Amino acid sequence: MAQQTYANHRRFFPLFHFFALPIVVLNVLMVFAGLVRHPSLSEVWPLVFAIGVAAGFLACRASILTVQDRLIGLEMRLRLAAVLPPELGARIPELRLRHLVGLRFAGDAELPHLVTRCLAGELRTADQVKREIRDWRGDFVRA
Repeated sequence: MAQQTYANHRRFFPLFHFFALPIVVLNVLMVFAGLVRHPSLSEVWPLVFAIGVAAGFLACRASILTVQDRLIGLEMRLRLAAVLPPELGARIPELRLRHLVGLRFAGDAELPHLVTRCLAGELRTADQVKREIRDWRGDFVRA
């Protein structure tokens, strides 16, 4: 696999992002266009159904990402407990999930410095944390 960096770390799942999602969105647009061309009460239900399918589809994806973030939080708490010095290790519960999500890409050597910055309020979002990482640790197993 290619070296992962901040610039290329975003993951696209081709079956979802480039096949299923465009089909569902296109279906909503086509049904809506049909309703606009031929307005009738009988054409409303297909639009409601198409929107419902799209919403269910997106809810499934959001649920998957929520579970992934929870697992990342658990994994990072365990990793930080093993890597951080005791004074920082005692403060692991103060880190937000968004910090842990960003920190997962950092190498062990730079974790103490980044955790200190997160706890000090300098790094508030996962994106801010990821932008500060110098020794990028790839994460290739993601949803």
